[in-house]
Amino acid sequence: MKKILILVEDIYEDLELWYPKIRLEEAGIHVSVAGPAAGQIYKGKHGYPCKADIAFKDVVASQYEGVVVPGGYAPDKLRRFPEALKIIRELHSANKMIAFICHAGWLLISAHILKGKKVTSYIAIKDDMENAGAIWSDQPVVVDGNLISSRSPADLPVFAKAILETLQRSHKMKAS
Repeated sequence: MKKILILVEDIYEDLELWYPKIRLEEAGIHVSVAGPAAGQIYKGKHGYPCKADIAFKDVVASQYEGVVVPGGYAPDKLRRFPEALKIIRELHSANKMIAFICHAGWLLISAHILKGKKVTSYIAIKDDMENAGAIWSDQPVVVDGNLISSRSPADLPVFAKAILETLQRSHKMKAS
């Protein structure tokens, strides 16, 4: 069974965590939510709670096919955890899927993996993305290798579709 990680911290954008989580689970993919502390409840921007299954420090990145990073203001908190940055860098080094939406690009900026990559994000962090060396585009979803990015909750249908298609492709490549 495929395993995907979703990162959480307080003030995450509720829909950007729950929509991909539910879509992935519907597709038969095991989803683990990782946060600063296992068992802790984190509240979204709109108050919806999410319990972390595993602490960042206990994540073994090689056990996952990829990660989804929701936006909101959680990414500004996430990038302060060396363990969260390590997860992103390890998955990126292994060419595994990193899907991020809205303000989640902040975490990838701090992980130093965006230089020369085509991405999108919420317009408010466009300058941050470009200053990190990314090639920013105002599109609902942008796929560049193992990176999948989207702008906002309005883009969730195409974001989730791109995630599922990427995971299906990676599964077919492993089977060959």
